[in-house]
Amino acid sequence: MTAEPQIADLVPHAGSMCLLERVVAWDENGVTAATSTHRNPFHPLARDGRLHAIHLCEYGAQAMAVHGGLVAHSRGGRAQAGLLVTLRDVELRCDFVEALAGELLVEARRIHATPTAWQYEFSVTHAGRRLAQGRAMVSVASGS
Repeated sequence: MTAEPQIADLVPHAGSMCLLERVVAWDENGVTAATSTHRNPFHPLARDGRLHAIHLCEYGAQAMAVHGGLVAHSRGGRAQAGLLVTLRDVELRCDFVEALAGELLVEARRIHATPTAWQYEFSVTHAGRRLAQGRAMVSVASGS
């Protein structure tokens, strides 16, 4: 098997919008990634130098894309194109995250999959404290 692809090759964003930096662990059911991009003073989602916790949902969505890509790659393929269609049960346990030292851990666990849709649970933690969690549905192109 060839080396795992880079995160930038697995998410639909480029440059500073590629928010995750490294994969900590993954398996068929999910992925844990780590990043310190929330501290970037030029973060593309920040406003007036502040990064609101609602943007942790994007971190979760990118973890889902990374997971889909890693699973597809492990089977000799490429990830299907996906579109985030719903967020549910989102809980934010802080207001802003740019001042948090160190890394965020972003976890995405697939809880349901059909040929045209995936449902994930995601969470973002910092120093053992959960900052955000929720569920997301991703519509995937069949036949891709």
